[in-house]
Amino acid sequence: MATTTCELKWLKGIFSSLGVTHPTPIRLYCDSQSALHIAKNSVLHERTKHIELDCHFLQDEITKGNIHRTYVSSKVQLTDIFTKALGKHQFDYLLSKLGIQNLHAPTLGGIKQRSV
Repeated sequence: MATTTCELKWLKGIFSSLGVTHPTPIRLYCDSQSALHIAKNSVLHERTKHIELDCHFLQDEITKGNIHRTYVSSKVQLTDIFTKALGKHQFDYLLSKLGIQNLHAPTLGGIKQRSV
């Protein structure tokens, strides 16, 4: 989440230099509830010691109003189609959300119509 936040801040800066403003917080979607809880909780535990800098950076951006974190269910997480092995039903569902069509499907133009 911290890396993505850096990229989003960079993009917002590029847009700003081009004269495009974005006054509202950028939505950052995450399907890990534990990551969202760590980002929300300012008290860091022994288990999160190695990610302390990232947590503080993310918390600062949320406090400043630059980032708004939002939970998204794993079932509708579009990036899973690129990063995980999915079952056919889940794969087809995410593929349809991306608007990708089957390039190998027959077209109606190739079918000859018989006159009766």
